[in-house]
Amino acid sequence: MKAIMLAGGKGTRLRPLTIHTPKPIVPIFERPFLHYQLDLLKQLPEIDEVILSLNYQPRRIEEIFGDGTDANIAIRYVVEPAPLGTGGAVRYAGETLRESVVVFNGDVMTNVDLQAVLRLHRERKAKATIVLTPVENPSAYGLVETDGAHNIVRFLEKPDPDQITCNTINAGIYVLEPDTFERIPKDVPWSIERSFFPSLIERGETFVAYTDQGYWIDIGTPEKYVQVHRDIMDGRYRTTPFTGEPNQIWVSPQARVDDGAVLEGPCFVDEGAVIKHGARIGPYSVVGRHCHVEEHAVVDRSIVWANSRISQDAVVRNAVLGRHTHIGRNATVDKHAVLGDKSVVTDFSRL
Repeated sequence: MKAIMLAGGKGTRLRPLTIHTPKPIVPIFERPFLHYQLDLLKQLPEIDEVILSLNYQPRRIEEIFGDGTDANIAIRYVVEPAPLGTGGAVRYAGETLRESVVVFNGDVMTNVDLQAVLRLHRERKAKATIVLTPVENPSAYGLVETDGAHNIVRFLEKPDPDQITCNTINAGIYVLEPDTFERIPKDVPWSIERSFFPSLIERGETFVAYTDQGYWIDIGTPEKYVQVHRDIMDGRYRTTPFTGEPNQIWVSPQARVDDGAVLEGPCFVDEGAVIKHGARIGPYSVVGRHCHVEEHAVVDRSIVWANSRISQDAVVRNAVLGRHTHIGRNATVDKHAVLGDKSVVTDFSRL
């Protein structure tokens, strides 16, 4: 059995972070995001290969994951000649498949029970099974309506308040039968959500939903990217290195924290990082690999990517900084700023 990971997008909502870093390798703490999705797919021993459907900076991704040996799962790369949309990418990547395939959108972080999803798909002999997740504010999303037998009834694109009949949205995880792929036009952009799925309903084919009540987030915006780190620190999503204990301070054994530095949990300091005397790492902060936080500098509720430097008396609060960023002496970065790689904030500046 194969899995297709739709990871070809440019990550425009996460810019400037994704200008030089494709979304699948955006770091969540010390690991590229794609690692978390691969870990989830390994729930299914039937999956013997993951097909990564790529378009944007594919070599950057292949350099990190190779053939999948380090991730303990076989990986094959399919690079779209041009962006084909979610449906077109599925057909392009799955052209030769003959058995059920698990499809994952490339920006979903979840702990859904994939074995239960596959079991439902097989029990119902479905042409397609879609995972749904409930949301608190249904009016902000496109909704998916089901009947009492878990059949998909219709899709509602951001309905008016008087049209809302449910609170479940597409979670971006599917089990599909490849004999349906022929209805997707070849080599043209095509949407699995707006074109392929409605075709199943129109033809009266078995199209069912698995509603998951567990953790789910789309990391595709800076706000959600920050949120997933906080959720892991708070134990809402359980993964290493955090254990779910409140206010946990995690410092790599290969990091250096000088006497007189202050660390407030929960926070994370990666290997090779240096935290100088008098510096303060506030709660919900992530200091990446080989970063330097100089004397009396403050990093508070911020994520700092690798090889960045926060100079003396500088303050970084409620911000995300890309790799190799330099914050000058007495500078302040605040108000949910997002800086791309190699950004420079000069001494005494305010941002």
